[in-house]
Amino acid sequence: MRKGVLEYCILSILSGEDKYASEILDTLKDAKMLVVEGTIYPLLTRLKNAGLLSYRWEESSSGPPRKYYGLTETGTIFLKELNTTWDELRTAVNVVTNAKNK
Repeated sequence: MRKGVLEYCILSILSGEDKYASEILDTLKDAKMLVVEGTIYPLLTRLKNAGLLSYRWEESSSGPPRKYYGLTETGTIFLKELNTTWDELRTAVNVVTNAKNK
């Protein structure tokens, strides 16, 4: 379940603009999601191979070139579907947990 949620979070992070892996990790860490580089890179590769992400290399003024990831058209469509699924799941969990607390 965590892997699916992590994929959803990464796609959501990239929905606004292209980012490189360190920026994605920083955003996840700011949200208190503890993710290490060894987890993020294979996941980014898997999402790219699934056609949900693309990447481009960009020169950096402070070091080596950076690989920026962005959503493909397929990734954008898939993210919209995930948003719907997430909303439905959140509603269902709230119904169950709120009913139990009454």
